[in-house]
Amino acid sequence: MRRKNKYNIAVVGVGAVGIEMLRVLRQRNFPVAELRVFARSAREIDVDGQKYQVQPISAEGFDGIDIALFAGTEGEKGASVTFAGEAVKRGAVVIDNGADFRMDPDVPLVVPEANPKDAKKYRKKGIIANPNCSTIQMIVALSPIHNVAKIKRIIVSTYQAASGAGRGAVEQLKNELSALNGSGYQEIRLPDTQDRALPQQLAFNVFPHIGGFAELDYTSEEWKMVKETHKIFHSDKIKVSATTARVAVRTGHSEAVYIETKKDISVDEIRGLLKNAPGVELVDNPKENLYPLPIDCEGKDAVYVGRIRKDPFVKNGFWLWVVSDNLRKGAALNAVQIAELLIAKK
Repeated sequence: MRRKNKYNIAVVGVGAVGIEMLRVLRQRNFPVAELRVFARSAREIDVDGQKYQVQPISAEGFDGIDIALFAGTEGEKGASVTFAGEAVKRGAVVIDNGADFRMDPDVPLVVPEANPKDAKKYRKKGIIANPNCSTIQMIVALSPIHNVAKIKRIIVSTYQAASGAGRGAVEQLKNELSALNGSGYQEIRLPDTQDRALPQQLAFNVFPHIGGFAELDYTSEEWKMVKETHKIFHSDKIKVSATTARVAVRTGHSEAVYIETKKDISVDEIRGLLKNAPGVELVDNPKENLYPLPIDCEGKDAVYVGRIRKDPFVKNGFWLWVVSDNLRKGAALNAVQIAELLIAKK
């Protein structure tokens, strides 16, 4: 990409992730010459008091664009498959938040804190993929440890917020909580309805079903964490096993992450690595009830890590508690950080 003082940027999609992309671009003072916002239909939107004119998406709309940020998420496939190639043909680099290109061997899958050099590989197809939100925060937390002690095993359980399933899921949670307000314990079960964005009642509930059930009865979300971790760390030798659950939280994914390392390392050394790691905020004082909470991370850039402790029965086995805003670092911020890599002088 030719170095410029300012760049023509396109944002495709104005759902929760697209709106967060617009917010992040503005907050980080990205050097934008012209900003075009695309969706299925034309309209005006307001983001934090800033008005944006949304244009109907078309191939010609990418003429002159330097970087195109596609905000696609699960359930909204189509835009990147249809228009990413058109944007590339017209000279843009595409950064795609959807799942369509993540496992393409010619498309780099990038978390800037972990594998920034991979972003340079975009030249093969002109596309860089954003990992899944739950993968991103785990990789940010584990990368500093992996660089020093080489992780050989990961067992992760996620507790994922409603916003990870889109605005419909957030609305479902809101409506269910409203309907159940003041109900006694025996009356908290809502009748089944066809209007649910999620397969189960979310209010007062947790269910281990994100994505579709796939090979060996793991869900597609769980397999994403396996395959994306292998691709980002450039190793399929790491044993990764995941269970992903949906919880009654609006925004902010939480993860209980268990790791085993090849090399000896202590809890204090892990804390030291994470304290100085880019993109990580260490919150680890359980005696004072200080540990990462999703309610505290909403709208924040960092990946928060705490509850770091050694497995008393396994050598080089450790637990970490990892929390991050899934719409921000888990999607929009990571994409904009990739764009910043592309325009960096070094």
